[in-house]
Formats: sequence, C-alpha cells, structure tokens
Amino acid sequence: MRRATRADLEGLPVQVAPRLLGAHLRTVVDGVEAVLRITEVEAYHGRGTGETPDPGSHARMGPTARNATMWGEPGHLYVYLSHGIHSCVNVVCGSEGTAGGVLLRAGEVIGGLDAVAGRRGAASPLRPTAVRDLARGPGRFGQASGLRHPRHDGIDVIGGAAKEGAIAELWLGDPVADVSSGPRVGVAGIAGTAAFPWRFWITGDPTVSPFRWGRGAAEAAAMLD
Repeated sequence: MRRATRADLEGLPVQVAPRLLGAHLRTVVDGVEAVLRITEVEAYHGRGTGETPDPGSHARMGPTARNATMWGEPGHLYVYLSHGIHSCVNVVCGSEGTAGGVLLRAGEVIGGLDAVAGRRGAASPLRPTAVRDLARGPGRFGQASGLRHPRHDGIDVIGGAAKEGAIAELWLGDPVADVSSGPRVGVAGIAGTAAFPWRFWITGDPTVSPFRWGRGAAEAAAMLD
C-alpha cells in the first residue's frame, strides 16, 4: 500500500471511483484508530463536471454552503449529514473549482475492530454477520470511521493535517481485478437507474450493501427499457 496523492484523484469521479476499491481509509479520532478497506463506492458529478449532468448530485445546482468542500482541492473529504442523522464520507475528486465526489458506501474493518464495534453499539462477542455489517452502508461506514459532520467536513486525506481532533489518510494498493457496476443505491428518479451505472463494488464481497431503488427510480428505469 502507498499513500494516495492529489494526482491520483484528479480525474472525473466516475473514473476515480473504481480505483478506490480495495483502498484503505485510516482515521484517528480523539486518539482512537480505525482502518477500513473500501469495498463499495458511488461517483457523483457536480454542475459542469463531465459530459453528462448528474441530477443525483448535491452539487447539481452549483456551489452552496453545504457542498462547498466538493468544489475544492481533490483529496479532502466531503462529510455531510444524511436524513439529519448519519455522517457520510466522500472523497473529493477532480480539479479544484469543479465539483465531484466519491461516496464511500461500504467497507471491511481491518483495524480497530473493538473501537468500531463500540462506535456502532455492537455487543461482544461479535458474530460474523455483525462484523460484516459494521461498515456496510454509507451511514455505518461514516460511523465506523469516527468522522462526523460538521466537525470533520473538509479534512485532508493527502496532507494528513489534523482537524477537530482527527486525522485521516487514504492508502492505495493494486487495482482490484473483479469489479462490478450498476445503478446507485436509493437515488431518486433517472439518477438512480442504469442511465448512471456509477456504483462500483468488489464482486462477491460480503460487506457490499444491498441494492434498493430510490423514489421514482424503478418507474424511471422501466421507461428506459
């Protein structure tokens, strides 16, 4: 494994996303370390990013206070709040001034298992299914990492500077050989169909989250057939 560089993240999110599979996100939050192996991701483009407008992106309408990190330097983490509860973690990609991110949807805990279990409220001894599910889904992944909105939004995984009691690092290994792709999970309308096959996962990995349609996505998919 090697530390990721900004150059690794300068492509479009849809290009960078598969490369993050098998990568490790290492965090140390309030002195507690966790390491997550990334097994599932989704790409999101902002307004003006790439050839195809992405109606499922937080940055589809342009810069806002909420999505400001997405428009910044690649290699920072866009940490946002989902449903007012879950902190979700995205790796910012593309050149500064364009918006793009890769949502870290699921992972395998390979370091700091006890700490992650405590964050997730999982009782010991951990059954195999409980271990599998610790970072299975973007809300669980965010909780497992210890990163929280708004404290850690914008933290830099390349430079590694501390932010609000946390550091975060992204480590890359060899590209994963067997990668699957398909529609993004729970995204509404056309953005959650095969018109945007921008979800990528390690084929057969048990930590990958199950697919579900977003609001109106199944109906939009039927119209594509």
